[in-house]
Amino acid sequence: MVELMPQFLLLGLVGAAAWYGYKQMTRDAQKLAERSKRSEEEMRTGAQGTLVRGEDGVYRIKKD
Repeated sequence: MVELMPQFLLLGLVGAAAWYGYKQMTRDAQKLAERSKRSEEEMRTGAQGTLVRGEDGVYRIKKD
């Protein structure tokens, strides 16, 4: 039983790294899809950028 412990720890670390990588990949893909959709909308409408209203009430160009 003791001889299997290092393999289980290594397998657990590999599994955790794979899970973290998958979560990061899906998060990046979602950001990319949103940025692409916004860019297509700007191209279609001829806009120079997307404006968002700040807490102080001033509109500014949305940053990624």
